[in-house]
Amino acid sequence: MVTEEQAREALKQVIDPEMGISIVDMGLVYHVVPSEEGKNIDIEMTLTSPMCPAGPHIIESAKNALQSLDGVEQVNVNVVWSPPWSPEMMSEDAKDELGVF
Repeated sequence: MVTEEQAREALKQVIDPEMGISIVDMGLVYHVVPSEEGKNIDIEMTLTSPMCPAGPHIIESAKNALQSLDGVEQVNVNVVWSPPWSPEMMSEDAKDELGVF
């Protein structure tokens, strides 16, 4: 059975190509909900902007990262725009790396 923590750890492999930081540290992943049996994972995430040119690549990479986990059969990615992403959503490590205060 896949846990939320395992799923988030897998999503850290997905790097935003424009920023060079994982989508988790960027604050783009809002919710990760594995089913009770751990075979399905629903994620709610956003992108830095609705016109993000890397959006399709990031979404597909997130699906692939989660589907690579043992026992995962289906991944549903729901892209949302509320709340909108802002630099304040980044982890402290990501802010340090990018020089955001």
